[in-house]
Amino acid sequence: MVLKRIGGVPVGDCVTLTDVQEAAVRLAPVIHRFPLQQSQTFSRMSNNQVFLKLENLQKTGAFKIRGAYNKVAKLSPEARGRGIFSASAGNHAQGVALAASRFGAPCTIVMPEGAPEAKITATQGYGSRVELAGATYDDAHLHAERLCREQGGTFVHAFDDLDVIAGQGTIALEIVEDLPDVDAVVVPVGGGGLIAGIAAALKALRPKTTVYGVQASGAASMALSLREGRRVTLPAVATVADGIAVKSPGELTFDHVKRFVDDVVTVSDDAILRAMYAFLERTKMLVEGAGAVGLAALFEKVLPLRQKKVVLVVSGGNVDIAKLASLHPMDRPSPVGVAKI
Repeated sequence: MVLKRIGGVPVGDCVTLTDVQEAAVRLAPVIHRFPLQQSQTFSRMSNNQVFLKLENLQKTGAFKIRGAYNKVAKLSPEARGRGIFSASAGNHAQGVALAASRFGAPCTIVMPEGAPEAKITATQGYGSRVELAGATYDDAHLHAERLCREQGGTFVHAFDDLDVIAGQGTIALEIVEDLPDVDAVVVPVGGGGLIAGIAAALKALRPKTTVYGVQASGAASMALSLREGRRVTLPAVATVADGIAVKSPGELTFDHVKRFVDDVVTVSDDAILRAMYAFLERTKMLVEGAGAVGLAALFEKVLPLRQKKVVLVVSGGNVDIAKLASLHPMDRPSPVGVAKI
């Protein structure tokens, strides 16, 4: 195995700070670059200085465009011409579709049958072909890989790919640029691509900064895998945070998390819903369940953070409004003063 180095420490098949910096150059003309926003309300409620990294305002409404675009941009024109393939029923689908459209590459996204019509339409809106296959994401994934092999295209994995991980890691560069003395960064975790990239870059730039992952308790595959010391596949997942409802972490992402992440904690769906409503009530922003888990972790006091400069990565804002209206946390927080970010 070829060894790379991050922060002077030899590691295996992991992204380097250089990988992430090069990804940032590719992404600069494409993505939105929003500065960190300090939330006075959430700071007061958690006894920390809380800053928000608002990827819910990113193109396609989520961070996924970063990794998808970096992957597609690194392909040769010939490879792009043979087609881009992926499987997703959520934010990754739109990220890949937009990335492919920027290069004029043919793109096929496979979604499970029963995928929300709004997400199908949004993905098609970027010029991608959408196929429906199977009842689950795993079924769709297998179908997409088969199509990709048959047509000689490139498969863009949602998280377990070094180029995708490097693209997601560009968020860390922006955090350090805006808040050089950041104490802790709190990141949503599903398959692990986002936290893998952020942690690898952040530990190279600021080794003393702690990186915490947060999962939904009904989809805690990464947290369980870390406890077991091996990748664990859950028989099923169930959570309101559908963007991080992943049965098993990736091989690459699990290795990154073991090396660079300080801890991964879990929060209940009720805590996630309270955080989603808090974002809506206090900041007037619609944040999806996955994007709200960091705030939920602060509310639930499951992180050892007091009087620290804390960045919450708000990973996305693509919410089914009708579904949200039907979900009610048991104990929504009472309004605290005037909503401020």
